Amino acid sequence: MSEKKQKIAIVGAGGLGREVLMLLHQINHHTSSWEIVGFYDDAAPAEEKICGFPYLGTVDQLNRTQWPLHVAVAIGSCSAKAEVVARLFNPLLQFPVLVHPTVLLLEEQAHQIGEGSIICQNCILTTNVTLGRHVLLNLACTIGHDAVLGDFCSLMPQVAVSGGVRMDNGVYGGTNSTLLQNLHVGAFTTIGAGAVVTKDLPSYCTAVGVPARIISQSA
Repeated sequence: MSEKKQKIAIVGAGGLGREVLMLLHQINHHTSSWEIVGFYDDAAPAEEKICGFPYLGTVDQLNRTQWPLHVAVAIGSCSAKAEVVARLFNPLLQFPVLVHPTVLLLEEQAHQIGEGSIICQNCILTTNVTLGRHVLLNLACTIGHDAVLGDFCSLMPQVAVSGGVRMDNGVYGGTNSTLLQNLHVGAFTTIGAGAVVTKDLPSYCTAVGVPARIISQSA
């Protein structure tokens, strides 16, 4: 007898939300796991349905749910993602780890992955990788040995993280950016698309280019 599907809602009704919807469909094609109930977003979409699934209300309405529900937070902005998760304190809400069937996560690899993390198609995690809570690895990211990504990090497609890299909470990696081995990136720093990070970066800065240079920084 097959197990009953678990109900799941997506927070974020934009493009990333639709991508996470497709990820759930892809997981279901491999192992029938999820009953998708719809979307929540503080900004109501133009249409009542997104890819055939209903818009169900705001984040605060989700937080008032009276029945157990799994939630996928599909928000790319690290700071916005952290703010929304902080508002979702209802103990009936659970944040599963979602992993595309193409991604190998074997026991021997000894990874540690925090709740709510989302790992998309064709990502590669080598060995002893640590992901915090609500980390997003978009399409075809590669994460080297012993890398540590803090809570709420978001890596866009094809980011290459070399071995031993440490990212504090909320680091955003732009599409096709690269981080060389054993570097440290401070909290809520943004790495521009295509940038190559060759030295440590402080918190709350934006770095772009090859090699990456800091173009702005806030306290």
